[in-house]
Amino acid sequence: MTSLKGISILTLTAALGLAGSMAVRAGAPAFAAQQERSMFAGQPSRNMVSSETGLPDEWDVRSGLNVKWSASVGSQTYAGPVVAGGKVFVGTNNEGLRNPDLPNDRGVVMAFDAETGEFLWQYATDKLSAGRVNDWPLQGVCSTPYVDGDRLWYVSNQAHVVSLDTEGHRDGENDGAVKDEVHNSPIDGDVLWSYDMIGEVDAFPHNLATSSPLIVGDLVFVSTGNGVDEGHINVPSPFSPSFLALNKNTGELVWENSDAGEDILHGTWTNPTYAVVGGTPMVIFPGGDGWVRAFVPETGEVIWTFDANPKDSEWALGGRGTRNNIISTAVVYDDKMYIGVGQDPEHGEAPGHFWVVDINGTGDITDNVVWHRGGEEFHRTISTAAIQDDILYISDLSGFLYALDAQTGEHYWTYDTFAAVWGSAFVADGKVYLGDEDGDIIVLEAGKEMVELNEMNMGASVYTTPYAKDGVLYVLSRNRLFALEVGAQSEPMN
Repeated sequence: MTSLKGISILTLTAALGLAGSMAVRAGAPAFAAQQERSMFAGQPSRNMVSSETGLPDEWDVRSGLNVKWSASVGSQTYAGPVVAGGKVFVGTNNEGLRNPDLPNDRGVVMAFDAETGEFLWQYATDKLSAGRVNDWPLQGVCSTPYVDGDRLWYVSNQAHVVSLDTEGHRDGENDGAVKDEVHNSPIDGDVLWSYDMIGEVDAFPHNLATSSPLIVGDLVFVSTGNGVDEGHINVPSPFSPSFLALNKNTGELVWENSDAGEDILHGTWTNPTYAVVGGTPMVIFPGGDGWVRAFVPETGEVIWTFDANPKDSEWALGGRGTRNNIISTAVVYDDKMYIGVGQDPEHGEAPGHFWVVDINGTGDITDNVVWHRGGEEFHRTISTAAIQDDILYISDLSGFLYALDAQTGEHYWTYDTFAAVWGSAFVADGKVYLGDEDGDIIVLEAGKEMVELNEMNMGASVYTTPYAKDGVLYVLSRNRLFALEVGAQSEPMN
């Protein structure tokens, strides 16, 4: 595997992982269904579950069994897939060279036809001149887009929050305030607005800006990636925000928060979560200092804070310490927050922590822990939880998938993938799907007993989480996007 300095973060984030857009869980906030929405984890609570049914538990990418179609992407792919409006969106790099006129390393968002797999358009952005300290080579786009109707939002490799038209320039129109796109052929993206987090708020993303946006009402929430310099000790922009709220229609800054300040350990790479808890709406941001914060969505006023590391933990360079970053995304279920801690996968395996916290409260709620799993029982993780029928499925970087009682932490079973896991378990149709760095997808029965159904290899590492839509399971490997459907048969791969 190629070493990905710091970018693991993005996968986590990105990888980060997804679930179906019609997910089911207890305590889900009500969202108006005016237009089809799709996002990282499929829902604002970020719970990696879906109500989709009829999904395959067996396929063969070489023979084409149960493969509806597949399409090449880049050479390193961590963002998506998400599906909305008959299109599949992913974030990748430019090694696929869909446009020969853009030959260099770039960050790329691609759109495909969900029915046929036809490539529709891409939006590609140059790498930052600062190089790997802010924009690691070949990592591309690691922000899973948020899609609502005919609009898409993501964070680019340039640390821009970008709003795109989901039709690209294929419709012959140049929508939005931006009219001077350099590339505007039918296979190019159509920019509506772009907010430069480096230029506007002096953010200093460490290695890459990766946040997968969340939209509530007219606000789009993102993390800035703010972090340390190349020496991994100093925070060049301690007074710059870690978290932003922008107007989704115009890109105008609404509020910002920089409470993590000089205490950022490495970078700020994770994703916001939204929930209504005890009647209180809140947007939840895990920070680069190892604390989780909840804010009033409209104003940015702090509601509560939680320290996701033991008080005696200590940070040390290169992963030698006991204090960890938060790369996972918080999940809200039954008025509780479920979140694990970890570090850049390059820092290696080590004991981690998984926390379940009652988030009814204000101020410092570090003492509101319902249950906790750590030490040798849980390793560092960059994965996000899936919870269905009060059963929690959570994986760690060491490759273990745990099934636990979501209310008490009772251990039901552990599955060993024998490979590193960067994505997240995805629960749908009575099944649990999990991809690993060896390129395998394990399929197990959802439930208190561990029942392995099948294991299939995708031909390349899987750093993302599957996504389900209309009976089709979408799996994104490092270099290829697959649409899997019961009864489908595609041409054998060479």
